[in-house]
Amino acid sequence: MSRVGKKPVEIPSEAKFNIDGNVVEVSGKLGSLKREFPTEVKFANEDGKVKVIPVNNSKRARAMWGLSRSLLQNMVEGVTAGFTKRLEIQGVGYKAAVDGKYLTLFLGYSHEIKYEIPQEIKVVAEKPTLLVISGCDKQKVGSVAAEIIKQRPPEPYKGKGVRYEGQQILRKEGKKK
Repeated sequence: MSRVGKKPVEIPSEAKFNIDGNVVEVSGKLGSLKREFPTEVKFANEDGKVKVIPVNNSKRARAMWGLSRSLLQNMVEGVTAGFTKRLEIQGVGYKAAVDGKYLTLFLGYSHEIKYEIPQEIKVVAEKPTLLVISGCDKQKVGSVAAEIIKQRPPEPYKGKGVRYEGQQILRKEGKKK
């Protein structure tokens, strides 16, 4: 029995919800998301709440039950409240700037890095060393944040690089003379 799958997903009044077989579309003030779910689950809409129900009692159906409920909850939360990741850049001369649909990163290389921002994602440089990535799709927000971090991950000796805000880096001791 899935503990996650048993809970119904509440649909707020500002979100519109549409089920067409196994394709679910949710739209709200921040955008619209559409996803095709596995055939092992079905959806039941009852007065502002949606229940995810496994089709049978197979192992795969039970696995997809909780996953589908979590994905649906993230879709509803994304179109109503949105998701945000905050990145901080540490290092002498390390900075970032947003110009149009490109993010320009200066990360200690001999050249600048131009990163094309996907359409549905919004990137804001609050400071030259603080980036805020937001959007309605949790997976895409996390993916964009991970791609930016991959340009210069934090190194363990001085801690320079791009990291999530508040992330602790395990620091190593340098060579002893």
